[in-house]
Amino acid sequence: MATQKADYYELLDVARNATADDIKRAFRRLAMQYHPDRNSEDGAEARFKEINEAYEILSDPERRSTYDRYGHAGLDGAFGSRGFEGFGPFGGFGDIFDAFFGASTQTRRRSPTRGADIQVAIELTFEEAAFGAVKTVHINRTDLCSKCNGLRAEPGTEPERCPTCEGVGEVRRVQRSVFGQFINVTTCDRCRGEGWVIPTPCKHCRGTGRERVVLNKEVNVPAGVDNGSQIRISGEGELGSFGGPRGNLYVVLQVAEHAFFERRDDDLHIGLNISFAQAALGDEVEVPTLDGDQKLKLNAGVESGEVITLRGKGVAHLRGGGRGDFHVHVQVTTPKKLNAEQKKLLKRLAELEEQEPKNLFEKVKDALS
Repeated sequence: MATQKADYYELLDVARNATADDIKRAFRRLAMQYHPDRNSEDGAEARFKEINEAYEILSDPERRSTYDRYGHAGLDGAFGSRGFEGFGPFGGFGDIFDAFFGASTQTRRRSPTRGADIQVAIELTFEEAAFGAVKTVHINRTDLCSKCNGLRAEPGTEPERCPTCEGVGEVRRVQRSVFGQFINVTTCDRCRGEGWVIPTPCKHCRGTGRERVVLNKEVNVPAGVDNGSQIRISGEGELGSFGGPRGNLYVVLQVAEHAFFERRDDDLHIGLNISFAQAALGDEVEVPTLDGDQKLKLNAGVESGEVITLRGKGVAHLRGGGRGDFHVHVQVTTPKKLNAEQKKLLKRLAELEEQEPKNLFEKVKDALS
């Protein structure tokens, strides 16, 4: 006994007086739900075939009218004669799904593309980074062919309009389906979307319109840059495609360390070793700075670990005016070797240090009594 076919209206879950738009919306919803590419459950493929068959009939006014009057028997094989096997003009599940639900059926003509960026590195001395400098960098990049000026054609000849796409760069093909007419737009295979062909390619660049060159370019390094800083120079990178702009040039700065100074942001730090006598009596010494030797006054009694700051003697601020500070870290050193005279003086100093507390104690005792 043959299995009774389901009612087409029930399959699409629409009323018998549903409009063509109602039927189309219902089919889209159910096809999205049961399409085998989206639903791997058992029975989904069979369900999808039933839904497609129902839509095939109800979307055709003539066959819908016949179905409304006589049911499945009234169609008398009409559906099969329309080529349901393989889904007619679609040729399979993938085609119907792509065309109906917006898969990538179009390839547009190539649009302008920005060129790639180039990165180069240059070395700077500590002073060049602090005060700024002008440096020369070597750039290996692609430029327009010096012989054909990027036209790709041998000088004396010219590009011609592509006969396949007539200069449009696209080829349009019309496809018909149960859902209507679709236009498939693809890039022209002959001109690759450019719209023209080169009958006689340039011998110098072999028809590419480009050549590799090495350029020397001066770069202004601002004062205050640090190790790892980057300078961006717009429009000095690789050529763009299809009329797109050049990329950018990025210059990475590698700053050498200084023999004396340690940089922390825009401040500089230096260590200063002084003797015990200088710490006790005070002194005036010279310390190296970015601006040359600077006189520095040490007050009597300065202790090891103290920091003396010289304002505005550091590195220039990269953004905004002014400079950082210069910090001198005092370190009192202990002599490891003493001559006889030095030992004699230090012993005398030790004797004085021992006597002073006793004298002070006696004065305090007398005062209290």
